Amino acid sequence: MKIETSSFGKDKEGREVTLYTLSNSKGMKASVTDYGAILVSLQVPARDGSLRDVVLGYDSVEGYFKNGSFFGATIGPSANRIANASFTIDGKVYSLDANDNGNNLHSHKELGFHKRLWKATLGESSVTFTIEDEDGHLGFPGDKKLQLTYILDEDNGLTLHYHGTSTKKTVLNPTNHTYFNLKGQGQGTIEDHILWMNASCYTPAAPGSIPTGEIVPVAGTVMDFTVPKKVGKEIGEPFEQLLMASGYDHNWVIDDWNGTLRHFATLEAPDGALEMKAYTTLPGFQFYAGNCMTPETGKGGAHYGARGGLCLETQYFPNSINQPEFPSCVFGEGREYDSVTVYQFS
Repeated sequence: MKIETSSFGKDKEGREVTLYTLSNSKGMKASVTDYGAILVSLQVPARDGSLRDVVLGYDSVEGYFKNGSFFGATIGPSANRIANASFTIDGKVYSLDANDNGNNLHSHKELGFHKRLWKATLGESSVTFTIEDEDGHLGFPGDKKLQLTYILDEDNGLTLHYHGTSTKKTVLNPTNHTYFNLKGQGQGTIEDHILWMNASCYTPAAPGSIPTGEIVPVAGTVMDFTVPKKVGKEIGEPFEQLLMASGYDHNWVIDDWNGTLRHFATLEAPDGALEMKAYTTLPGFQFYAGNCMTPETGKGGAHYGARGGLCLETQYFPNSINQPEFPSCVFGEGREYDSVTVYQFS
């Protein structure tokens, strides 16, 4: 195993930003940066002998200053949406940035963890990024500390291990917002990818993409991926949930969740040359088909258009803090946050 470091540019304050590239003996390489703890590149050997960079992103840190689609970003303190940009813990109301039609999306689009410089520590086959966040910043209570360790193994697996603490009860619900395209970044849409999910239920949303609080079976609907099918097979159907989100952008509930590492999805390239199995200890994941991606230029001049990549964002359910029947995302005062997500390639 090898780790190489290189300059990735400078942040807006003029501080040096570093790119860390982990390599294994099979030829797989994962490049991550201390700016936003972002996954920049993931080069994976395919069965046809090619080496494919399967994640979307930019060639230097400057591209991530805007990053309206959150390519590769570590979102925190809280990913996804919180209704009315507010929540209550022990009778106290906390107000967040109302940045998404009156709701809160991804904590803060400019000041969230994905646009801050993290501290990096190198291991033998890993890079650990650490960020600290003061009480009340962005509206979230508690002095918070979050660590994310990226680990590359010899079986072509990339593990993301998160650990978080807080001095007060707070919302901790980080995720990684990587967009995958197993044909290679910039190689067209993901509608021809074949997807299977270990999820017989999902959480339907109201306008604004806030879950209604229901947990509904997918059986008999276009939301059913319990049998593998192409992502684009039914994405254009006149199903209310799809029409509202312009396609798939919903939280699925992982079957038989118990906090252990569970296989929740398998994604296959249309040519059959590459497969990714996804695992997590978390109760849910957001499958986003990249419906609203704005056309732009990515790494190596690649063109990214709508549905140029898809996300499998492991998480506590959106708006869990305001839905007591959902698994709790409140941590602190003795309850530490800890989760593992693995993307395994073959």
